Amino acid sequence: MKMTSIKMKKKLEDRLQNDQWKTTYNRDKDTFRIEWKDSGQGITITLPNVISKYESRGEEAIDELEDHIQEALTVMNKEHRLNGKEQHIYPVIRAASFPEETDKGKKLVFTEHTAETRIYYALDLGKSYQLIDEQKLEEEGWTVDRMKEVASFNVRSLPVELKKDTVYGNDFYFHSMKDGYDASRILNEVLLEELKAECKGELAISIPHQDVIIFADVQNSEGYDILAQMAMKFFAEGTVPVTSLSFLYEDKELEPIFILAQKKPTNNRKGD
Repeated sequence: MKMTSIKMKKKLEDRLQNDQWKTTYNRDKDTFRIEWKDSGQGITITLPNVISKYESRGEEAIDELEDHIQEALTVMNKEHRLNGKEQHIYPVIRAASFPEETDKGKKLVFTEHTAETRIYYALDLGKSYQLIDEQKLEEEGWTVDRMKEVASFNVRSLPVELKKDTVYGNDFYFHSMKDGYDASRILNEVLLEELKAECKGELAISIPHQDVIIFADVQNSEGYDILAQMAMKFFAEGTVPVTSLSFLYEDKELEPIFILAQKKPTNNRKGD
């Protein structure tokens, strides 16, 4: 039987029963919201996106969503400080359309990155993290520049584990530790310069969602199409999608690659 928004709403309600939470369904926007009864803080989910992931991955997708919601709601209900936690502050990559304020109207701190992406800043809490807002910085006497400097230093200290796959004469390197900062590795300029130096062709990078980054040593025209197909697939599957576009890394700058991946490589073309 086809999964509908009403059926998914009921499934999520069954999964997320808690005396301290309340759930609401917005039929017009096709969204489902879970929030704390006392504070009104919560999360809004777009049901068609959940259904799409459920149809491709089954109950595993709902398990992941449930864990994400429970952890996020728990974090929301606690007060966390920056002072003394400097080593736990990291940059996180989000789509340019990501909200600029919290549900309570607090302005989040962010930096413009590309036309497709922004850099937000987070306090790591173990299983999850909390995005940093301007009020938090002011309360603790931090400047935006200090926070950016700390976050930039910390992202360079994150481990990198690349898995290589060669397709039609192009080398693709995948990193996915699912630590919440996989896409943030794109901000590690030392890493990017090392990869650029080792490339036989052009260095292209894709950050389709928060939990993966793809580096591509593009050595022929097929490579761009393959990367575009990979990026689109990962983008559709990600819990926190970022962008389906890929970027060319040249002269320490990221330029979006506009690719129409309409054709798949044929078996008789192994590279140029």
